[in-house]
Amino acid sequence: MAQLGQIALAGLFLGGLGTTLASVLAFANRKLYVYEDPRIDALEQMLPRTNCGACGTAGCRAFAEALITDKIVPAECTVCTDAERQAIADYLGIAVGEAEKRVARLACAGGNHVAWNRAHYDGLATCRAASLVAGGGKGCVWGCLGLGDCRDVCDYAAILMDPHGLPSVIDDRCTACGDCVDVCPKHLFSIHPVSHHLWVACMNQDATDAARAVCEVVCDGCGRCAVDAAPGLIEIRNNLAIVEYANNRLAARDAIERCPTGAIVWLDEKRGAVKGAAARKILHQEPLPLRTQA
Repeated sequence: MAQLGQIALAGLFLGGLGTTLASVLAFANRKLYVYEDPRIDALEQMLPRTNCGACGTAGCRAFAEALITDKIVPAECTVCTDAERQAIADYLGIAVGEAEKRVARLACAGGNHVAWNRAHYDGLATCRAASLVAGGGKGCVWGCLGLGDCRDVCDYAAILMDPHGLPSVIDDRCTACGDCVDVCPKHLFSIHPVSHHLWVACMNQDATDAARAVCEVVCDGCGRCAVDAAPGLIEIRNNLAIVEYANNRLAARDAIERCPTGAIVWLDEKRGAVKGAAARKILHQEPLPLRTQA
């Protein structure tokens, strides 16, 4: 009998404890409850849910929350179609808004027909793997290795490899998600508004003679572009032309005209990368042979 009494007492204690804890949790739930606008769930369903981060938020739900608080406009989702952005705007009763398109750009024009290789790489066919083996074998240690990590990581098929082993970005498909920026071991990709027409397709910082020996389209820091551009638009740093996009309003095609290698270009919406009049013509289209010495 004593044992049964102890069991009953233990049951009453546990039952009382459970009731007390449940009451505390219910009270806390009422006091600590945070209201969430039900439109957030609806908006999240209307968004692509790729969580690419191109809009500047942590993901599609964060974008939906920002829409509710007027911190962002539908136009800033780079993955949605025009119709989908309009549907979001209609749901919220707001304007679609405006956002300048941004795209990924590659700071290298050294395809295999103009840039020399100093060694043959034979291993895992990724840029990251190749870069760990003496930099990948390319004569220009800053140059694109051309193994397509950026193409493979792009979820939107916005990057194709051209006939010379260089990534080519299809602007209409690019969402500026930044995956190519993250994956490139040479840090050659960056995200830019399409209004940045002036572009230096090179990252090489070698001295002039060494640079020209390994790539025909290298920026050798000659400074002609900086002289011809508006004051404050282009600066030569470490033998490389750097465009100060804070002064992008001053950009003009004059800056590219005397570039002897065509490393600095004007990106035209219809014609693509336009070189200046002084740029040497590239006639050779076949891959260059391996050259172990510059």
